[in-house]
Amino acid sequence: MTASLLRTAADLRARARVGRRAVVMTMGALHEGHATLIRTARRIAGPEGEVVVTVFVNPLQFGAGEDLDRYPRTLDADVELAGKSGADAVFAPSVDEVYPGGEPQVRISAGPMGERLEGASRPGHFDGMLTVVAKLLHLTRPDVALYGQKDAQQLALIRRMVRDLNFGVEIVGVPTVREEDGLALSSRNRYLSPAERRTALALSQALFAGRDRHAAQEALRARAREVPATRARAEALSAIGESRAAADAHAVATTAGGPAAVRAAARLVLDEAARLDPPLRLDYLALVDPSDFTEIGDDFTGEAVLAVAARVGSTRLIDNLPLTFGTFGDAS
Repeated sequence: MTASLLRTAADLRARARVGRRAVVMTMGALHEGHATLIRTARRIAGPEGEVVVTVFVNPLQFGAGEDLDRYPRTLDADVELAGKSGADAVFAPSVDEVYPGGEPQVRISAGPMGERLEGASRPGHFDGMLTVVAKLLHLTRPDVALYGQKDAQQLALIRRMVRDLNFGVEIVGVPTVREEDGLALSSRNRYLSPAERRTALALSQALFAGRDRHAAQEALRARAREVPATRARAEALSAIGESRAAADAHAVATTAGGPAAVRAAARLVLDEAARLDPPLRLDYLALVDPSDFTEIGDDFTGEAVLAVAARVGSTRLIDNLPLTFGTFGDAS
């Protein structure tokens, strides 16, 4: 499948609308993570619908000293990958096309959620991101727009903007795509030297350590619930040689666990990575409520996000995993 390259809003408006339009927004330098988004969009749009991929490196979401100038721009390859993945068109406008009067004076404010974590590390980033997403939603007029869950805070803010400002579009999050060794796919991975890439694996390894600690804790809690601490039950267990296992389950279930244990398990991996050569320089490790990205307490139940950001060399990377607390089951 070959995707048409469109450079202006007029070109996009001139396309006949057929069926549902699904849009995947990117900054280019497409990789398998983007391809997964496009393939998912193709399934949602169906054979009668249309998939549009936007490619735009948005200057509003880059702060002073960030990598706007060196951000990879590979439009020809992007159009080819988009077409092979199922896109009908690639909308790749210039900065002047998106901001014809220069930087816009009126912008979307991300509010308090946009000032936490990524927002605290990159002031103004989310205001710029939401402003361009709002413009691109207006320009492309999709029925559904898809975004990767790797940028969890971005996805949460887009969903909040769409809900709060009554955008008539469905927002779909697509799970993070990873390399075989666990590293989350990112356009910035190409900046990493071989040694830096080995250090960067600590981000996903820390998340997996937190997830595994949580899963073990929840499994032990579930087992403890199935083994009441009654004398009759204890005698029965003893008779079949399970008394020690039951005691262990009760002991672990009543020791410190939950969010604190998840954070501790993840931080241990990150602390070790800080001593590597080259070292990992942690920006933040957070376990948050995805509705507002505030840290969760030890009595929290429900969906949560374990998120991490760090620098390796001159490259800043982020990653996250969803977890569920209070279900006495495995982490999601």
